[in-house]
Amino acid sequence: MSTPVDDDPLAKERAHLAASRSALRAMREDVESLDITDVTANWVNAAVLESQIEERIKALADLSETPLFFGRLDYLHSPGAEQAEGAEGERFYVGRRHVHDADGDPMVIDWRAPVSQPFYQASKKNPLDIALRRRFGYTGGDLTAYEDEHLSDPDEAATTSKLLQQEIERPRVGPMRDIVATIQPEQDEIVRAGLSGSVCVQGGPGTGKTAVGLHRVAYLLYAHRERLARTGTLVIGPNRSFLHYIEQVLPALGELTVRQATVDDLVAHVEVRGTDEATAAVIKGDARMARVLRRALYAHVVMPTEGVVVVRGSRRWRVAAYELEEIVRELLARDIRYGAAREALPQRIAHAVLVQMERAGEAPDDRVQNAVARNAAVKAVVKTVWPQVDPAKLVLRLLTDADFLAEHAEGLLSEEEQKAVLWVKPARSVKSARWSPADAVLIDEATDLIERTHSLGHVVLDEAQDLSPMQYRAVGRRCSTGSVTVLGDLAQGTTPWATRSWKEALAHLGKEGAVIEELTAGFRVPTDVIAYASRLLPHIAPGLTPVASIRENPGFFEVRETADGTADVVAACRELLEREGSVGLIAADARVPEVAAALGAAGIGFIGPGEETTRATRLTLVPASLAKGLEYDYVVLDEPRAVVDGEPDERTGLRRLYVCLTRAVSGLIVTHGSGLPPQLA
Repeated sequence: MSTPVDDDPLAKERAHLAASRSALRAMREDVESLDITDVTANWVNAAVLESQIEERIKALADLSETPLFFGRLDYLHSPGAEQAEGAEGERFYVGRRHVHDADGDPMVIDWRAPVSQPFYQASKKNPLDIALRRRFGYTGGDLTAYEDEHLSDPDEAATTSKLLQQEIERPRVGPMRDIVATIQPEQDEIVRAGLSGSVCVQGGPGTGKTAVGLHRVAYLLYAHRERLARTGTLVIGPNRSFLHYIEQVLPALGELTVRQATVDDLVAHVEVRGTDEATAAVIKGDARMARVLRRALYAHVVMPTEGVVVVRGSRRWRVAAYELEEIVRELLARDIRYGAAREALPQRIAHAVLVQMERAGEAPDDRVQNAVARNAAVKAVVKTVWPQVDPAKLVLRLLTDADFLAEHAEGLLSEEEQKAVLWVKPARSVKSARWSPADAVLIDEATDLIERTHSLGHVVLDEAQDLSPMQYRAVGRRCSTGSVTVLGDLAQGTTPWATRSWKEALAHLGKEGAVIEELTAGFRVPTDVIAYASRLLPHIAPGLTPVASIRENPGFFEVRETADGTADVVAACRELLEREGSVGLIAADARVPEVAAALGAAGIGFIGPGEETTRATRLTLVPASLAKGLEYDYVVLDEPRAVVDGEPDERTGLRRLYVCLTRAVSGLIVTHGSGLPPQLA
């Protein structure tokens, strides 16, 4: 005999899920059926409205493998309303997006809504007026379990949520997924921080800092949609593989308009075809280069030695050289952009002429001033005194003309530093130059000195610890009037110019007032794995707090000394592929071809970082230099000593190794034939 739905809580919840999915389909069908024929004035309005409707339809997509709601809140009282004596509070289902029925009543509440916040913040000590918090377990898109916490019941002891643990430890195949069902209180506080303030999040491996940053974007778009629609949002990642890995998180939360880019994308004024030696790259990335560029740019401004004569009809109007010099010095003192000052100069000269006209009894208006500003004699003065400067040509001259560099780097760069950045083979032109990534950042700085860079409403900067001061300045220009969320881990800095402190980094960004938060609870990396990796912390970041894994499952971890080289590495991959989930094989960049050949000979298929895993192909071969930010259920780390030796110095190499050791979510096998770095002993 079957149990009636009314007596079966799980059946009732499944019924609500089915009804909610039906309501979501109806919402989508309502949008699809909209007729805009009679509401658009012209084809431009029609195109804009059609685009908005298409985005709305996409946002209302029902993803079959994604739970529509993951929690339920039963309030003791109705939020924000007067409660009659003896009346029960309201019940809300918390999900990834808002769903309402035909009458407009909510069936699922967006996780970002204020009424949903107790799902993340409520506890036995502070129940926040919640009688019951229910978590749901899913297999695919099917609701299979639930778990209750009676937060306002003093007789019920606090327990660890098994469903929460299962969701954290659930195997992953494919790109990064959202964490709306598992956001922890300390993460939620960062996610919901206000738009006006900037936040810097220091988080070790597995603390969820990337997910926090992405969910913060989703929250801000929910809370300040109109404002951010005007000003724009941007997520900056370290490389294309990383951006591909995270690109599905925001669409899964219904946010389709957030741009994603690397720092190299932002400063792509020229084609980058060259590379720098580490020494040169460090100097070019130093904040002192901003002062060198400024000096070199404003050296083009020369004081006038002669006056200017403007002829209008039968009258001649003269502005003396000393007056022109006063105008130029006043513009220099205002500290406005080079290009803006150059545009203002002819108007200032014209104004001086108009003053003379008025003294002579004439009554000139704005049209006369504009005509004087366009006068050939005035334009000639501007061209001589304040010439146009091409930012790429300016940087090219600094890097190829030793005398020009020495003149403007005096007191800023030593002779050795100047020699280090000068090109051995000067290029003939901007197009033929073999620009490096650091050169492109210098050109971006010069471009901003000439013309202000457009500022966005909010920028998320991930893996920020690897940026140079000049790269920080490039990002800071893009949020000079907005706010920023900085995400990173000082222990994972793997560039020669890696950040030494967040305070220093925030100063380069122009966000000295940002709040610095630290996440130390590990959700992704197993206990045994993070404990092993943390042996490196005293050598790479002595002041940082080690990550403490909160996972009950210690994970699978082994260190294996190999006798057959790559054959043992292949065997470890086979072993892990027998388990459920994704597998990453991480090797020093120089060893990747050898390891790839061994996998091919063994008939094991694999993909590269950034490519999407499938049920059939779950192994990714990852060069150590691209491992940052990526996660796999299981990892085989090949030859840790080779990873360290592949970097220009030991500290950077150990940091790279720390990154590689902390990519596993469920298990790690370390294989080595040449001994381990002594710091792991």
